Amino acid sequence: MANERFRIEVPADARDVPGDFAHRHLVEVRLADTDAMGHVNNANYLTYTEIARVAYYEEVVGKPLPLGVHGAEEGMILADIRVAYRSPAFFGEILTVETRIDRIGTTSLAQVHRITAPESRYAPARLVAAAEAVLVSYDYGDEKPIEVPEEWRRAIGAFEGWPATDG
Repeated sequence: MANERFRIEVPADARDVPGDFAHRHLVEVRLADTDAMGHVNNANYLTYTEIARVAYYEEVVGKPLPLGVHGAEEGMILADIRVAYRSPAFFGEILTVETRIDRIGTTSLAQVHRITAPESRYAPARLVAAAEAVLVSYDYGDEKPIEVPEEWRRAIGAFEGWPATDG
């Protein structure tokens, strides 16, 4: 059964990511996340999307993310990510990272993240960043991409509300 779809409402921004999402994860901005300018350092958005990526996987597949360092033979690695920064975020804000999978290929998945901030003492509600990532199903022992496991395909399709297929 498909998960409920949603979209955090913020003022319109022509640079926003279209569409809705089936997953959201809250991230609190720590003081350590900010830089000398007083806002979140751009590198931390990669961490926020990583936190959401792991939460998505674990909720959808129902298992801990398999990591080679912990003995997993197969797992998922980040192959590419692009982040478009739209508005600064600040210490103490609770950011919402919305996540969805847009496509599953033979060995890869295309994931989209949308990061928003609610109204706070620093700024009104707003779009903070958008990210597009490519994840690759990976064999740690052979150090090469492998086909996305059928278990992942089925779980993601059900979660995202995609029609069932025979193959």
